[in-house]
Amino acid sequence: MNMAIITLTSDWGTKDHYAGVVKGVILQQLPDATIIDISHEIPAFTLHHASFVVRNTYRYYPPGTVHIIDLNSDTPLKNKYSIVVKDGQYFIATDNGLFALTFEQGPDRILEIIVPDNLKNSTFIARDLFAPVACHLARGGSPDDVAVEKNRMDQKVSFIPTTEPNVIRGQVIYVDSYENVFTNISMALFEQVGRGRPFTIYFKTDDYYFPKINRYYGEVGEGDILAIFSTAGLLQIAINKGNAASLFNLHADAMVRVEFHD
Repeated sequence: MNMAIITLTSDWGTKDHYAGVVKGVILQQLPDATIIDISHEIPAFTLHHASFVVRNTYRYYPPGTVHIIDLNSDTPLKNKYSIVVKDGQYFIATDNGLFALTFEQGPDRILEIIVPDNLKNSTFIARDLFAPVACHLARGGSPDDVAVEKNRMDQKVSFIPTTEPNVIRGQVIYVDSYENVFTNISMALFEQVGRGRPFTIYFKTDDYYFPKINRYYGEVGEGDILAIFSTAGLLQIAINKGNAASLFNLHADAMVRVEFHD
């Protein structure tokens, strides 16, 4: 029997009791479960932030892993809750656009969770619904036992970089705890448009010339700015042992432009 792994991603924070309560419910129903905290520091209600974290995490977990993502989960009278099946793993969350932002290629299946009548006024859906459903899936139960097939998921439009022969226009999609700034410009797109040419990166009202893309932070001196591709293959602006986001006042959705020079 495979190990039962359940991960938690939320905007609960770590000050309050919410994560502890959900873990307790899981362990009551599945004492041998391995519970992994992905993050409870998602800024409240920020779907793009949550989707970035989940998208760059789940691929490192084995098939059969169940991911609970609790963000914008109001009462069942207002929301629909879903199970998404992707790459042999299960994702439980409110169908509020999160899935569409997370899975660019679309899920393998999407099902709407059947909400029992006694839970239709629940104000803590992760405790009352997500945790029991996750335990059912983690012990090998079929999603069809607790949900019904649906044809589509709620759509949220994710900004896609635009290109011209010498320009890529993208945006900031994530700022980590080190204040490294991640954009939605991928290495593949950068190389396709840039073709090895020198470039200037523009953000806010300033422009910065980078003679190369660095491989790691230590290639520049402490306090120096650099461009690097993250492990997820996204263009990142950082300062070696510094705070790029604060220094340049960069935040999610800030526009970034790369111009290539012949």
